[in-house]
Amino acid sequence: MIANILKQFLNAKLLFVCLVGLVACSQPVKFGEDPAYSKLVWPEGGAGPRIKYVGHFSSPEEFGISKGFFQLVVDFFTGEENQRLIRPMALVAPSPDKVYVADPGARGVHYFNARENDYRLIQLAGKRPLPSPVGLAIGPNKQVYVTDSELGGVYAITPDSDIAKPLPLQYSLKQPTGIAYDKNRKRLYVIDTETHTLNIYNSYGKRLKRIGKRGNGKLEFNYPTMLSMDQQGHLLVTDSLNFRIQRLSRTGKYISQFGKIGGATGKMTRPKGVASDNLGHIYIVDSLFHALQIFDKKGRLLLHLGQQGQKPGEFWLPTGIYVGDNNTIYIADSHNQRIQVFRYIGGGQ
Repeated sequence: MIANILKQFLNAKLLFVCLVGLVACSQPVKFGEDPAYSKLVWPEGGAGPRIKYVGHFSSPEEFGISKGFFQLVVDFFTGEENQRLIRPMALVAPSPDKVYVADPGARGVHYFNARENDYRLIQLAGKRPLPSPVGLAIGPNKQVYVTDSELGGVYAITPDSDIAKPLPLQYSLKQPTGIAYDKNRKRLYVIDTETHTLNIYNSYGKRLKRIGKRGNGKLEFNYPTMLSMDQQGHLLVTDSLNFRIQRLSRTGKYISQFGKIGGATGKMTRPKGVASDNLGHIYIVDSLFHALQIFDKKGRLLLHLGQQGQKPGEFWLPTGIYVGDNNTIYIADSHNQRIQVFRYIGGGQ
């Protein structure tokens, strides 16, 4: 009798999972433009919009990834693993359907692949966590580099892998944060926030140059954080507590800077993520402003977007930014536990 009851219970569970699987397969959540906010643009009206809201995602389902039947079975019997963003800090998008998100809250790097219907949380070998992944960059051969500020290292993620492997670097780093890769010269650039320096490595991990010290002069930094490379191959360094962006050459020579501390639009209070598009616009995420500010090549403000909140186009301590294909703008809206997506659609300078 007990065996029959157990058999009926298991059959009921299996039927439930099958029904859920059919629903998930027939009605997958697709990431894209949110119909309720499809006409949301900045600035509103007037002289032609420049930035358009596209959507957001916090989970594989919101990115267009549906679970397969066998994963649903496993989740039903063993409990579903939390796959949502917890505290996203940085991201890269090698293609519109593939995104990596560094998440210290999840102690790893989320990998979303809508084309192959694949999600995974990337950690160290043996499922050991990355306690503080804060920077990401696309490297050679479709690799992705991630910095971990607590472990003091740089790690490489090969395509379709769920393991981040240590990258051997000459001379250790104390608090690596921002990272960028120059595919033309095969150089890796890493910010070390604690030592107020920019470190340049070759493809074998040999350190070629160490730039900077604490200060407010040219090629001096005060707790720098994020880093990116523009279309001209110039490095954009977020010199956070100097409240400015420094632009350097590939070899680390000073070119220019812009930014001042202040509470008004166009000033900076806690600049973090920095990126540029193929038109030369410079995008800066300011965490304490809860905003995105867009500047031209000379550092003149073009557009200010955002305030503290949870609606589309509002932020709560945002950190990272990445500009991908078709000038698609991804922002790590950290304390709202989501990635917001926008697109530059023209106008302005």
